[in-house]
Amino acid sequence: MDLKDIMAIAGKPGLYKFVAQGRNAIIVEQIETGKRTSAFSHERINSLEEITVFTDDEDMPLKDVFKALHEKEDGKESISPKSDNNTLKEYFGEVVPDYDRERVYVSDIKKILGWYNILQKADMLSFEEEEEEKKEETEAPKEEAPAKDEKEEKKPEE
Repeated sequence: MDLKDIMAIAGKPGLYKFVAQGRNAIIVEQIETGKRTSAFSHERINSLEEITVFTDDEDMPLKDVFKALHEKEDGKESISPKSDNNTLKEYFGEVVPDYDRERVYVSDIKKILGWYNILQKADMLSFEEEEEEKKEETEAPKEEAPAKDEKEEKKPEE
């Protein structure tokens, strides 16, 4: 799953997929409706890849939060973001146990759950690719660079 082309635009509902670069704006397509629109440079546009959640230790990338939600719900939708505040806090605490309860507001939790549900409905959440890449990285032996002595021996003499 590549979140760099998925964007949230302040003041506009839903999530948008990057389509093309225009002259003074970018062309985006709303994921739910497929409707294309322009997003201008003065609008606050955030790629989901850049968004993190405050935790007690270090910030957790949104991708990892989505993965935790996906595992908790077995690939199905999460609870409704319109649930009451205590239910949302409890649920999010189960998904991300060490999230910073003072800096992560209920409105943030609602956005994250809403975004997850949008991506889930659009079938844009796939974590199998990442697992395969990690397996390949651990299984494939890394090629070592030649030692300094070897490099010096290969230099032509003047």
